[in-house]
Amino acid sequence: MQSAKPRSLFTFIPAAPIGSSTWLLHLRWFATAGQLITIAFAALVIGLEMNYGALTCLVVVTALTNLVYAWWLRRNQLAELPSVNGAEAVDQASLDSSDAVAEPDALEFQPHASQREAGWRVQLVALGLMLLDLITLTVMLYFSGGAANPFSFFYFVNLAVGAVMIRPSATWSLAAVATVGYTVVLFFYQPVEDLGQIFPNHLGLRTIGLMLAFVTCASVVTYFVSRTSGLLRARERQLRESQLAQAADRRLEALTTLAAGAAHELATPLSTIDVIARELTRHLESVPKPATVDQDLKLIDHQLDLCRHILQRMRGAAGDSMAQQWYETTVGDLIDATLEGIRDPHRVDVIDNSEEVENETLWMPEEAVAQAVRNLIHNGLDASGADGRVRVESRLDQGNVEFIITDQGEGMDVETLRRIGDPFFTTKEPGRGIGLGLYLTRNVISQLGGTLDFKSIPGQGTRATASLPVSNPQNHQA
Repeated sequence: MQSAKPRSLFTFIPAAPIGSSTWLLHLRWFATAGQLITIAFAALVIGLEMNYGALTCLVVVTALTNLVYAWWLRRNQLAELPSVNGAEAVDQASLDSSDAVAEPDALEFQPHASQREAGWRVQLVALGLMLLDLITLTVMLYFSGGAANPFSFFYFVNLAVGAVMIRPSATWSLAAVATVGYTVVLFFYQPVEDLGQIFPNHLGLRTIGLMLAFVTCASVVTYFVSRTSGLLRARERQLRESQLAQAADRRLEALTTLAAGAAHELATPLSTIDVIARELTRHLESVPKPATVDQDLKLIDHQLDLCRHILQRMRGAAGDSMAQQWYETTVGDLIDATLEGIRDPHRVDVIDNSEEVENETLWMPEEAVAQAVRNLIHNGLDASGADGRVRVESRLDQGNVEFIITDQGEGMDVETLRRIGDPFFTTKEPGRGIGLGLYLTRNVISQLGGTLDFKSIPGQGTRATASLPVSNPQNHQA
């Protein structure tokens, strides 16, 4: 049998992520218990003469504020919400969601706006509690010997906790308050003779040295702890982003396999239908028949061509290596290629550009990009209704070409904008889409080093902006 591991006092403290609200809550309960034990030991064991009533009241203040803090966290469901240096307080589930950004003209929507607001509230409340703890510690030291009390070192504990919990700029305010508090107890305090040497309450060489030493130590603790905490959180964000990118690559690989498999499986029945349709057309050439039969046969042939193009575009949008060949093209030619497969082209308004923009040379997989922009236009047509129109314009911006698609739909709310681009998420009616178009579009654009942003105001339509770098032909092979 394995021997049982020794249990320590910390075993009975509920685990909480470092820097989280629960972590601060646990630390304050731990501090409250430690203060009560220290007061009881000083009174019952050592027998020091101090104002125990005032000290006990201060401990009660800490306990009551922690009860209120626990209630506030539970009421706002923030008990496990990490507070991040830089005012980024978001929960893990939110960080693992999509990162689509919405920035409407009149009202700018930030990704995870509710989590950011919650993060600011958490940090403000945490800052208030830490300032209260510094003031409480200062008053306790006043009633228990001032700076001669060995527990005056706990100023640095509060500073270290603050450097982990809140933004660096706010942490320096804690350092300032701690310095003021230590200076106060250097000059004003109720002496406790049993503590040994009593500090003179006048400005002397020793007092100045103590003040300078405290300021130096407080600055060093604040700077290095806050900087180390920031670096660790940045590393965590990088790791999380890397994990998200790997998950997106795995989803894209699965979709690529699905698209290639669908194209392979559908190619055979489509070819069979095509052969039968052509044979049927040949046999009916010399047979008297209504004119509608010829029209139906032509429609079948046209739809078969359309199916083949759709499968080819699906392979290209999913990232098929054969479809991702790089070609030299221009902005104007790319727009023309995009419009070739558009349904309801009479509802699409293409804004004419200058010759400089139209003739700008691009080097990219034309069909894949055309299909990506085409998906955005089709989404705009669907959102605009039967009579709505879609505006398409292009422009050059600092080495990038931007394609801007604006619809006349009802717009999207914050939650929809946050999830837009997620695989299998769609707001269309059943049977009109499976939620892969924007996901594949975003992947094509991101693989080319571009970005896809959305601006939307409910009731005023949506604007999608696809930005792609104007690549150097020397970096690619045709």
